[in-house]
Amino acid sequence: MAESALTVAPRVATPPDGVVKRLSNSVAMLLMLPLIAWYRLWVLLLPHHQERLFQGQSQFLSLWPGFAGLFLRRAFYRATLKRCAADCAIGFGTVFATPEVEIGKHVYIGAYCMIGHAVIGDDVLIGSNVDILSSKHAHQFGRLDVPVRLQGGSYVPVGIGRDVWIGNGAIVLEPVGDQAVVAAGAVVVKPVPPRAIVGGNPARQLGERGTSRNQVAGSP
Repeated sequence: MAESALTVAPRVATPPDGVVKRLSNSVAMLLMLPLIAWYRLWVLLLPHHQERLFQGQSQFLSLWPGFAGLFLRRAFYRATLKRCAADCAIGFGTVFATPEVEIGKHVYIGAYCMIGHAVIGDDVLIGSNVDILSSKHAHQFGRLDVPVRLQGGSYVPVGIGRDVWIGNGAIVLEPVGDQAVVAAGAVVVKPVPPRAIVGGNPARQLGERGTSRNQVAGSP
């Protein structure tokens, strides 16, 4: 009786996701080293124009699509922002106005966002087309005899607490507390309490996470 031969394909061991991500981050950092060095050189030569130089690099990197763009942006911002976690994701078209930004662990920032002075906590989800402005005091406009552009203002970092969800198209000018939800299209002009669900223009509280009212029409 003839023996039937079974061909068993050899099992190929695949590296864990964590190893692949660390390797990809390392490769992206190597690729970004010339751009990071160029940026730092010009900051040394023109220290008063740091934000303009940074904005130019941010605009350039925002145009890289796909996974390559995610890793390249992450590498650049890890080297240039005040703080940037190694596992954040920054979407296509998103631009930072200043290097004075902190990004925590497991943060996702969607496409076409504009981020000003901000401190973003761990586990934050930010949708597309979201603007986090450098507080509502960035421009003074009280005087009529002086153009607004000459009246000055103050940039205050806007704090985004941990485990916050900010829906598409929201505009945030004031701090958002831990575990809060900002509905799509909301305009936040007052501080948002922890666990609050807010929506509208101006944003008002619609509910609270962890209660029976946590499913609110208009939430993201």
